[in-house]
Amino acid sequence: MASVDVRTEAEAEDTGPSGYAAARLRLLQEEPRSGPPRRSALSGLTDDWLAGLFQAGSEKMPRGVALVAVGGYGRGELSPRSDLDLLLLHDGSADTAEIAALADRLWYPVWDLGLALDHSVRTPGEARKTAADDLKAHLGLLDARHVAGDLGLTAGLRTTVLADWRNQAPKRLPELRELCEERAVRHGELGHLLEPDLKEARGGLRDVTALRAVAASWLADAPREGLADARRRLLRRPRRAAPHHRAGHRPARPPGTGPGRGRARPAGRGHAAPTGVRGGARRLVCQ
Repeated sequence: MASVDVRTEAEAEDTGPSGYAAARLRLLQEEPRSGPPRRSALSGLTDDWLAGLFQAGSEKMPRGVALVAVGGYGRGELSPRSDLDLLLLHDGSADTAEIAALADRLWYPVWDLGLALDHSVRTPGEARKTAADDLKAHLGLLDARHVAGDLGLTAGLRTTVLADWRNQAPKRLPELRELCEERAVRHGELGHLLEPDLKEARGGLRDVTALRAVAASWLADAPREGLADARRRLLRRPRRAAPHHRAGHRPARPPGTGPGRGRARPAGRGHAAPTGVRGGARRLVCQ
């Protein structure tokens, strides 16, 4: 993805946590930039930082290694409180100690900043096996995006993971439907809650991902009318939760409502649910 450099000259020369942290803070405090543009800019800034960490020991860099962003980070939708979903991909030819040293050089600066990190170190074969055993892992790999290292290795993984998804679609799509139904029970329907979970509630961002996966299977197509606009609205809406992001906790919910259930939205108040996401997800996946 194209990155937008929001760093000062000094920060650009500092590949450590402090330079990235300063640039990240300034980006998040920019009032004109919010929603999808801010998510994209934060993803690009993070790409540049991680690529710098990856290349910092280039004289000792093992061959056949790539750093890959997956999931929401792979889509370039990084929010201030998002996990960094990263896969250190290697072809199996390098020494195990070299791969471990590279992983440490990448993961520890992320942890030093207190950022949430979902990380793995795998060969392409191991990544495919994990995807075959874990639907969520497979969905994340469908959005794999190259960050640094061996571009051919990343491209090969993307091709095989997509081919596996299409070959396994008759089995996977019923599993995806069940996953959507379970999530809807836990988190309710976005359009009927005062404080919905914009990611997990039915009609939210998870359903956008589900629709993309359904379309990628070639067994069905995602509804097109209104879907892109609904997604952009959802990506803008989390801004009102910014105080909670800065405080480091999620909004409080009324007693007894359970995770994500919130309170019923009074008729005629607030924004209408983005029906392009909600209706499409229910029709193709969640029924």
